[in-house]
Amino acid sequence: MTLSAGSRIGLAGAAVVGVAFGMARYAYGLTLPDIREDLGLSELVLGLVSSATFAGYLAGLLLAGRLATRHGSRAPTTVGGACGAAGAVIVTSAQAPWLLAVGVVLAGSAGGWVWAPYSDIVTRSVPLRQQPRALAIITTGTSGGLLLLGGLAVMTALGSWRLVWAGIAVAAVVAAIVNLRLVPRTRPAPRPEGQLGASSLAAALRVPGAYSVVYFAVVVIYFTYAADVVDSGTLPAAAVPALYAAIGLTGMVGVATGALAQRVGSLRVAALSLVTVAAALALLGLASDSLTATMASACIFGVGYMTGSAVLAVWTAELVPERAGAAFTACLVVGALSSVAAPAIAGAVIPGLGLGVLLVITAAVSLSSGVALLLYGSTPAAAVGGTGP
Repeated sequence: MTLSAGSRIGLAGAAVVGVAFGMARYAYGLTLPDIREDLGLSELVLGLVSSATFAGYLAGLLLAGRLATRHGSRAPTTVGGACGAAGAVIVTSAQAPWLLAVGVVLAGSAGGWVWAPYSDIVTRSVPLRQQPRALAIITTGTSGGLLLLGGLAVMTALGSWRLVWAGIAVAAVVAAIVNLRLVPRTRPAPRPEGQLGASSLAAALRVPGAYSVVYFAVVVIYFTYAADVVDSGTLPAAAVPALYAAIGLTGMVGVATGALAQRVGSLRVAALSLVTVAAALALLGLASDSLTATMASACIFGVGYMTGSAVLAVWTAELVPERAGAAFTACLVVGALSSVAAPAIAGAVIPGLGLGVLLVITAAVSLSSGVALLLYGSTPAAAVGGTGP
């Protein structure tokens, strides 16, 4: 059986993005308690390392475009795979704080290197009709990574947290090999006359850019505090790995995002994703002492998280097909900055409000933003701007 170009690139991209985002990006938080105990690190050092992972991710985002311009869009995905593997190996063997930091930052940068370049690869190598499906498959690879991470987390109970990172290193190597085998080498794309400049690109991405600010902020709040909510209650220790696994499992529905966006419009899918994430946040904030409610929240969040992530790739490629990678990168950078600001604001208000109230307020922000986006989609301006169905 011969796979189509869209299927080959989609599967390879899903593998690489799954390891970079679903595993390497979230493994530090998952193994943090064991790292703290094993290496005897202070909260200050652990916090600095966590912040440094964002710097690595942002550096990967900004450098990927330059590398693609010189060597083609597949080059950043290869570098990202290598960073993920090398970083995970370093963390696995780290005995000193500085070595742990180097490994975590290197592994964290993988997500920045790999995600956006696939937009250019898909728009240049996959037939137009197959592009939304391929982009959705690639993004939904994060769910597969989270599912595997949840399985690897069991190793922390059976052995050592280092086994989690060793597993990530193996997965990164396998994904990199698959990527080299299935994704064609692309030449640097020449910039044609009349191509969108920076100001025109910003204008075209005004609505998805605003969506990115809210989406990434509410998602990072969930990921930052979900484990704390679970740990602070009376739930069993296995609840945290189960939470990640549930998010990954239900997030698989993100594969259908491309078809859904073609049917109802990317803007509406984005709006409904924010509404879904709002429901998950509200449930977590109001009923976190219930295992059933917590798992339901994780399942709902998985759907909203992965659909909302996948639709951003589809949406930006629809609006700016000639610069799909640059458009997606711009929204990811905006989202990354939002991801840094949101936890800082949350940390400042939690002492006064409480974590449960914060989650409910965040849910309200996500819900109101989703409704506003739906209302905007029904206006003539949305239709003229190409953001409607």
